[in-house]
Amino acid sequence: MSELPSPYHEGKVLLIDKPLHWTSFQVVNKVRWAIRQKYGIKKIKVGHAGTLDPLASGLLILCTGKMTKEIDRFQGQEKEYTGTLLLGATTPSYDLESEVDCEYPTGHITPEALQNIIPQFTGDIEQYPPIFSAVHIDGKRAYDLARQGEQPEMPARQVHISDLEINGDQFPEVSFRVRCSKGTYIRSLAHDIGKALDSGAHLTELRRTAIGDFHVDNAITVEGFLSELEKEG
Repeated sequence: MSELPSPYHEGKVLLIDKPLHWTSFQVVNKVRWAIRQKYGIKKIKVGHAGTLDPLASGLLILCTGKMTKEIDRFQGQEKEYTGTLLLGATTPSYDLESEVDCEYPTGHITPEALQNIIPQFTGDIEQYPPIFSAVHIDGKRAYDLARQGEQPEMPARQVHISDLEINGDQFPEVSFRVRCSKGTYIRSLAHDIGKALDSGAHLTELRRTAIGDFHVDNAITVEGFLSELEKEG
C-alpha cells in the first residue's frame, strides 16, 4: 500500500463530539486508524487535548501531525460543561459508574438554598479529585487502587470556576452549567454541592460544550468524520 500525500501530517485540529460510553482514547484510535487506512500511512500522530470520561459526551479536540505540539495550549483553556446531578444519594465514583452507597434527606433543600451555595463554588476553590480518577498516587492510578478496594488519600488541588448556574426545577434532579479551569473534576463538584446542602449528590449526566473559543455546536460526530474522510482526495 503506497502512501498518499496527507494533510494530517502538516497538522489539523479536529472538533469531535464524543459519544457516550466511548473513551477519549477510543476516539483517538478510531480517527488515527481511519487516516492511516485512507492515505496508506504507517504512522501519524493523533492526540486529544483533554480527556472526557466514558460517561460524558461532548467536545473533544483532536490534533494531528504537527498540530500535536499545540495540545498543551488547548488543554490549558477554560472549559464549559452542562449536566445533571441527583441530590439525596452518593456513589463511590461520584457518578453512575458505581452503585449508590448512601442515601440522604432532601426535604430541607429549598430553591433559595440551591442558589445560596453558588458563591462558595465560584472563584478559586479547593477540590479533592474522586478516588475513581486517573490521579497518580505513589506511582499508581487512583482508580486502580479504588477498584482493588483501597481508599487512597487524594491530594487537594486549587481550581477556578468562573461561572456556575444551577436549576432545580426537576428537583431532586438538578441541572447545571459551569465554566471552569483545567483540572476541575465536575464529579467532585457534584459531590461537594451535595455536602454543602447537608445532603448527598452524584453526577448523572455530563456534556462538555466548549473549550476556549471552540464549541461543540461546531463539532462533528465520529461517524461524520469518517464519512468526510472518505470523500477526501
